[in-house]
Amino acid sequence: MSDEPTPASLRVVLVSGLSGSGKATILRALEDLGYEAVDNPPLPLVESLLSRSERGRTIGIAIGIDARTRGFDAAAVLETLALLRRNPALAPSLVFAEADLPVLLRRFTESRRRHPLARGGNVADGIEVERAVTAPLREAADLVVDTSDTTPAALRQLIGGHFGGGAGTGLAVAVVSFAYAAGLPREADLVFDVRFLRNPHYVAALSPLTGRDPDVGAYIDADPDFPAFFSRICDLLTLLLPRYRQEGKSYVTIAVGCTGGRHRSVHVAERLGEVLGKAGWRVETTHRELARQRRPVPEDALPSEDPPRPEHPVMADRLAQP
Repeated sequence: MSDEPTPASLRVVLVSGLSGSGKATILRALEDLGYEAVDNPPLPLVESLLSRSERGRTIGIAIGIDARTRGFDAAAVLETLALLRRNPALAPSLVFAEADLPVLLRRFTESRRRHPLARGGNVADGIEVERAVTAPLREAADLVVDTSDTTPAALRQLIGGHFGGGAGTGLAVAVVSFAYAAGLPREADLVFDVRFLRNPHYVAALSPLTGRDPDVGAYIDADPDFPAFFSRICDLLTLLLPRYRQEGKSYVTIAVGCTGGRHRSVHVAERLGEVLGKAGWRVETTHRELARQRRPVPEDALPSEDPPRPEHPVMADRLAQP
């Protein structure tokens, strides 16, 4: 990842990737953040667009460049990017969006759009051709976003974490819970497996609830190995987060997984998000499986009183930003 821009630098985000992978969503997210967005201008006009930009009135410029661009050539895009990086007044980044073949095929089927590189209407062939011609951009990208399992809202959140708020806002941290049965989050930088903790799923009164419910949290906190495990996670993040920020990384995703993604991982992610927030880090906590499968909870299963939750003031102090 390139270094964070100085206050005088104009952020320039080149957005490329595979058709159907969410490039338009990324451009709209950047526009909502305050970027001036331009989709598929001819490459020779990029420098002219940047020179005409009114600094101080925009966070930066977001430019969509992909295989639809007339005369598209990955080498030419990389030459343009190298030229931008030599300009000390600019802070350029390249974002590449992709998704798995079955996901892209489904999206094209649902939208009834033709693939821009499909010969004879064969979408799969068009996707593979596009994947080949854009491979050098993927290799050179500062950020590769796989949207196969990402909702538009989560994609906007990820882009906001990387490019929102202007220069000097520091490191943003995303904490996400997930189910191993559904696969690891592709955007994860760090993954913690909490399947060793005792499972509320096997307790009749707790099974219908989630890790957000106080009774479930109390049950997990009472596991004899939970305090030591949680403390060691905090120790590790105390070391890593400042170093990530020092290296210019703007966004870190911490994934916490259990078997079903409803109890243990949710609770640990919530607790971790709380501690990081109290320590002064910008943090967003999401729960992938809860967002995918919202199941009603019987009213008679709801706890009548919130049990006390142990605080972690020492851990928050330990994780505080230096």
